Amino acid sequence: MNVSLDGKVVVITGGGGGIGSEIGRLLSSVGAKIVVTHLGDSDKGHAEAAIASFTGDDHLMVQASVDNLNDQKRLAKAIGEEYGKVDVLVNNAGVTRFVEPDNLEALDDDLIDMIFRVNWRGSFATVRGLEKLLKKSGEGLVVNISSIAGTTAIGSNVAYCASKSAVNTMTMGLARSLSPEIRVLSIAPGLVEGEYTKKLDASWTKEQEELTPLKRLTQAEDVARAVLACATLLTYSTGCVIPVDGGRPLT
Repeated sequence: MNVSLDGKVVVITGGGGGIGSEIGRLLSSVGAKIVVTHLGDSDKGHAEAAIASFTGDDHLMVQASVDNLNDQKRLAKAIGEEYGKVDVLVNNAGVTRFVEPDNLEALDDDLIDMIFRVNWRGSFATVRGLEKLLKKSGEGLVVNISSIAGTTAIGSNVAYCASKSAVNTMTMGLARSLSPEIRVLSIAPGLVEGEYTKKLDASWTKEQEELTPLKRLTQAEDVARAVLACATLLTYSTGCVIPVDGGRPLT
């Protein structure tokens, strides 16, 4: 079965990162116009490199922090003027930091607030900001990039796990409140191999591979394919969490 996103406008928050850029490459290869958001000078180069790797040239890069109301308004205005609609929003932007689960003092209030501000409130704020443009699509879709940490409670820290659980609950709530004009799905990857895993202990990472029934870590391409499936094949699905984890929770 051939899939196509010709003429579709896809917004990817944090689209210059490893997962976001892979989603953009795959979706642009089947015709989508990609809007990549970035924080500013710190990651502008990554966003530019991502767009340069996409198929086609009708793409857009916008500086917009997911936790800044004025940025969200400016993002919606820029997309409205350029395309007039949003067909797919991929809430990919996220933040975390590794903290041992038994070290409660290290999980300080500032870190907790930042994780929830970006991972949960940021995703909600972006949906809220782009709701009108998503409804103009006629078949709007929101894909929240969550994590199996939201259900297994095993992840970089306790607050991160809780934030992804909140994203899953938000997915169900928004799917109910925004239907039938907008579908809302959550994709829950396992540990994704990339820049983050390079910072982890190699022996621990290898152990995670061995504990995964499919004997490898999640790849960014696995996540991208799941997003494509949500947009093209799973058109009768909403309000659910789709695992992309190689069966890791089974062990």
